[in-house]
Amino acid sequence: MIDLLLKHSPSPIQKLFSSLLEEKEAQLFVKRDDQLHLEAMGHDDAFCGNKWRKLKYNLLKAKELQASTLLTFGGAFSNHIAAVAAAGKIFNFKTIGIIRGECPPTLNPTLRFAKSCGMRLKYVSRSAYREKDSTTFRSSLVAEFGSFYSIPEGGTNDLALKGAAEIPAEIEQQLGRLPDYICACCGTGGTLGGMIGGLHEKSKALGFSVLKGDFHTQEIQRLLSSKYDKVPMNWQIQTNYHFGGYAKYKTDLIDFINHFKSKHHIALDPIYTGKMFYGIFDLLQKGYFPKGSTIVAIHSGGLQGIAGFNERFGDLIDL
Repeated sequence: MIDLLLKHSPSPIQKLFSSLLEEKEAQLFVKRDDQLHLEAMGHDDAFCGNKWRKLKYNLLKAKELQASTLLTFGGAFSNHIAAVAAAGKIFNFKTIGIIRGECPPTLNPTLRFAKSCGMRLKYVSRSAYREKDSTTFRSSLVAEFGSFYSIPEGGTNDLALKGAAEIPAEIEQQLGRLPDYICACCGTGGTLGGMIGGLHEKSKALGFSVLKGDFHTQEIQRLLSSKYDKVPMNWQIQTNYHFGGYAKYKTDLIDFINHFKSKHHIALDPIYTGKMFYGIFDLLQKGYFPKGSTIVAIHSGGLQGIAGFNERFGDLIDL
């Protein structure tokens, strides 16, 4: 059944319409990776989007290595933790999630979902979590759990980049050309890094950092340097739309997300995609994109996180 990963149809592309786009003479399309899922399994808000792309070749590699267990890392609200748990249930892998921080008195929706999929959760202190890549920490995990296929936090590795690199070819097939700009959210940078490699410098890739700081530029450089002798230069990181980082929000972002859903009938989350689309429309307003530009924004999913956000902060996001 895991061969279904290689037989999926491209996720759909949807064109958006607004007075601002008309004024700026620009075209904006949404690559609906939030609808990228295995049809045989039904829709799943966890195993979809960029998590599907990142896990695709990792799951195939785990199967090739005859691994029976997947082990990965993340925070208590991690989309990646939910995605690995869902993938494990679908493809019959045991799953282990190493969770940053103490076990909460009441599990949030993400952790409840992961447990419902059969994932075993191990909570570690934040100081111990910072040592998760050390030989000593990894050895302790092997001693406790036995052998496993390890997937890094956020899912970003060379196999994840391979999955994301397929996005531009799908877009070119669907539109009949590559757009002037392809936009993606940046958490660990794996989706953007993969797309840059798949663009072959034919379009510009824009990453919208969801965290404070400009570390993504260095991280993307590192990812690309490990794969290419000559690092492509057709990309840029936008750092002004993080809204404070994870577990933070501002009213104008929430208002934008709710208005966007009402107008375009597309749900966005407040941690990733909401920030990117807010940034795209702000850049349009400021004249960043030349007139006549064609833009494709990757909807990377992450909608499973809305339930946890609403539970934590009140029902701010319209469902």
